[in-house]
Amino acid sequence: MRIIAAMSGGVDSAVAAARVVDAGHDVTGVHLALSRNPKSYRSGARGCCSIEDSNDARRAADTLGIPFYVWDMSDEFADTVVDDFIAEYEAGRTPNPCLRCNEKIKFAAVLDRALALGFDAVATGHYAQLETAVDGTIEMPRIELHRAEDMAKDQSYVLGVLTQDQLAHSLFPLGDTTKPVIRAEAERRGLQVAAKPDSHDICFISDGDNAGWLADKLGPKPGSIVDESGDVLREHDGAYAFTIGQRRGLKLGIPADDGKPRFVLDIEPVSGTVTVGSREALAVDHLSCIKPLWCGVAPIEPLECSVQLRAHGDEHRAVVVADGDTVEVELRDPASGIAPGQACVIYAGTRVVGSATINSTRRA
Repeated sequence: MRIIAAMSGGVDSAVAAARVVDAGHDVTGVHLALSRNPKSYRSGARGCCSIEDSNDARRAADTLGIPFYVWDMSDEFADTVVDDFIAEYEAGRTPNPCLRCNEKIKFAAVLDRALALGFDAVATGHYAQLETAVDGTIEMPRIELHRAEDMAKDQSYVLGVLTQDQLAHSLFPLGDTTKPVIRAEAERRGLQVAAKPDSHDICFISDGDNAGWLADKLGPKPGSIVDESGDVLREHDGAYAFTIGQRRGLKLGIPADDGKPRFVLDIEPVSGTVTVGSREALAVDHLSCIKPLWCGVAPIEPLECSVQLRAHGDEHRAVVVADGDTVEVELRDPASGIAPGQACVIYAGTRVVGSATINSTRRA
């Protein structure tokens, strides 16, 4: 097969590309340029789209002996990821830009371009596994997305936005391997990124200061921080600096009556009111979700399953009811600090059923 290997400049994507080459495929390496402004690139290993990363990806491709190109996806990235991030925070929600990037850029724009150029699939360094379901057919196999073997590195959560057609044209060569083995393999192959630290944080915020970056984009939007009785505790310059479940950085100065820490319970974007209260008040047992995306088909009956509500969060036992464009999730295990805008990814065992965007929550 002719394969595009998406090469971020990290050790995972380099080894993924190497494994696809070893499998005998015709492989071309591609690095995504997500910004045209060099000042917006990260420095070092904090993100996944720095100038250094582009150079690392090119060197890895040279080591593997495969063609290498840089694809300019800056306009698509700005329109579908960065602008969405700003709009969601302005609306009082907490988005996951990495999940949106996978949906709109890496497995939509990139895959569409690859297929248009005559390639058969895109391979990435994500930690997840693909299986062909036993009830599929040769003519129309049903591809299942499963958790990775290494649960500490599992990235199926951010891939829960992929459709059946996208999964059929995707390869995840690292899903059955642990990270230490990947690093050792990279060293053995002579890849210079073998010891490169993993990327983290939001790639388009160069200093990691989300609140400061949003303040520059949105300007001051004053509001009040209030307790559950409505008493004003202090003023703030923008509700976008807060997220549900936040404890640090509230700068209240006034201790709670019970002396316990206070957490953000609610954000009202129109008035800019941020409500804080006790940890116990964060617990929710029902989620109303919108914009469902199914890896296969939507469940037609209530589904006993588990859900993951954060990229690195725990699973919660749940019952999911899908009805057209909405998904209702009843949590058997209450969850805390869940914010509208976050993704709810649905699992049946290790299999990813699909995902939806949390629109509202109900407290236990």
